[in-house]
Amino acid sequence: MNSKAHPVTIAVDALGGDFAPSAVVDGVALALQRDLNLRIALCGPAEVVEPFAASPAAHGPGGSRVDAYVTTEEIAMDELDPARAVRSKKDASIVVAARLVKEGAAQGFISAGSTAACLAAGTLIVGRIRGVARPTLAVVLPGKKPVVLTDTGANADCKPELLVQFAEMGRAYAQATLGLDDPSVALLNIGSEEGKGSELAKATQTLMKEKTRNFVGNVEGRDILEGAADVIVTDGFTGNVVLKTLEGSMFYLLGNLKKALTSTPLNKLAAMALKGSLKELKSELDPDQYGAAPLLGVKGLCLVAHGSSSPEAMANGILVGATAVRNELTEKITVALGS
Repeated sequence: MNSKAHPVTIAVDALGGDFAPSAVVDGVALALQRDLNLRIALCGPAEVVEPFAASPAAHGPGGSRVDAYVTTEEIAMDELDPARAVRSKKDASIVVAARLVKEGAAQGFISAGSTAACLAAGTLIVGRIRGVARPTLAVVLPGKKPVVLTDTGANADCKPELLVQFAEMGRAYAQATLGLDDPSVALLNIGSEEGKGSELAKATQTLMKEKTRNFVGNVEGRDILEGAADVIVTDGFTGNVVLKTLEGSMFYLLGNLKKALTSTPLNKLAAMALKGSLKELKSELDPDQYGAAPLLGVKGLCLVAHGSSSPEAMANGILVGATAVRNELTEKITVALGS
């Protein structure tokens, strides 16, 4: 429980996600329990946000720690043109949450809604840090040690200069949330040797050797969960494929492991004997422990949670966001880019 950190306000889109609003408000309640200096600006329909703000779950020693922002519009997960929707639906919950960050009423916002709408809101409403060519979407991956992977979907087509900038922003995020003083950086490639890969990979490697602090060279996909570097950089197309492949593989393996361990009475006994180790393995591979991916490079914190986020994932996303704000992520990125 965090009772000593300075106050932080995170705006939350109550309508974002497959299980909204229940999973969202339950996640907010968990986050408030774990961080006594956290405040929430809850954005959504009156029938959702006002009762929760008045409920015991929202109250602390000084009264309610949730401000209800009633909204009348929604940007759906299957919106055909999310960027246009962000521009036109001024009273949508995602838009209002982003506007609170722009206006300084909150230091960050989180949504499990449309990823494209979140990216548009972060870029168009909150705005880019001076000197940022394009914001990048970063994800902390579990494994032998936490690894920041960026970009994971914001920029499908990239130039070497963009990837170098992504590396600097990824380093700042690793410093702010993982507590690393000098994070190492690697470029995702099809081989670890110099000169490997596409023209983009080869040009990026040359530029990173010159400009990126603590650059350790190329790493392959199999090295990601081994913790070969603290920050691994790639273009958004490749990064998104990697992320979805890892997610699918983890769910498949854990699901089949559970099936195998419950298939016979003897296997169930073995599972009981291995319960502690299996729980530790699940925790190590659980993506919910970080809960959301930040859009790095905007003037405030924009957190994109998975559409199927559980209350635990939402809570962890909010708490990671509060940690990033307290550790001055935006300021670190500004300094790193010389802005």
